[in-house]
Amino acid sequence: MRALVLDPDPVLRDDYPDPLPSSSESLIRVRMAGICGTDLELARGYMAYRGIPGHEFVGEIVIRPSQASTGKRVVGEINAGCGHCDLCFANLGRHCPNRTVLGILGRNGAFAEFLTLPDSNLVELPDSIPDELGVFVEPMAAAYEIFEQIHLGRNERILILGDGRLGALVGLVLWAEGYDPVIGGHHAEKLDLLTALSLKTELEQHLQPGFDTVIDCTGDPNGLRRAMELIRPRGRIILKSTAANPADFNLAPIVINEISIIGSRCGRFAPAIEALASGKVDPRPLISAMYPLTDALTALEAASDPQNFKVLLQMD
Repeated sequence: MRALVLDPDPVLRDDYPDPLPSSSESLIRVRMAGICGTDLELARGYMAYRGIPGHEFVGEIVIRPSQASTGKRVVGEINAGCGHCDLCFANLGRHCPNRTVLGILGRNGAFAEFLTLPDSNLVELPDSIPDELGVFVEPMAAAYEIFEQIHLGRNERILILGDGRLGALVGLVLWAEGYDPVIGGHHAEKLDLLTALSLKTELEQHLQPGFDTVIDCTGDPNGLRRAMELIRPRGRIILKSTAANPADFNLAPIVINEISIIGSRCGRFAPAIEALASGKVDPRPLISAMYPLTDALTALEAASDPQNFKVLLQMD
């Protein structure tokens, strides 16, 4: 099959072996995939990943264990736990120490014609959600995970640090749910687009301290440092970023100012699917470009351009 492979640098291959599903897995023909910041970090060496990246996808079931409902369009939870450890039994399979993670850890991902996932990871996509919206289910679920972890007060001063793909999506989700966050970033053109979508924005260098909650979506190892500068004492920092390079700065202000720091990763798909199906959240203005899989290397370059938001890969 054709696939974009990290080996360790990105290379497009047309002779990569087709995946073979296990007895509990489904074989999925990928229809469309989205490039996110984690994919770009993997290409830069994050986690020393080797294989096919990509974890935001819409696909079509070709083979499934039950032999039922083949041909259905699906999205997929990216973490596949072992099913036997204490964390899996506690319904925390996404933190299973033996898990694989689609396109990130131990499992080839979605920048290919086919992939495999446990059948239990798959969620059928309603007909009302086209492929170009369906690829946003996984990152939108990550945005909705914030509500699962903390209670946000309606009058809180909320800052989303970072005007990239994730920051913009978190902003749209919070705004749709009745909050009024500020998105801080370095790119005036992107901030202008977000302002046109009814979001409050501010150039990062103009931000003043005093926020109740700061959500770090920078993808930069120094994002936490900047969040610490902008949060009020006893405020909360939500970390959404992963980065290939380590950070090196003084963490003493976390103790001195009694700052709460919460790591936040994946979330349930149901709220994201409901928001997309109802039109409550419409991320289509964030789509900067779409490329065929044959132009995947060009697509990676486009996704690396800080002026772009979301770049999609179409497999057909």
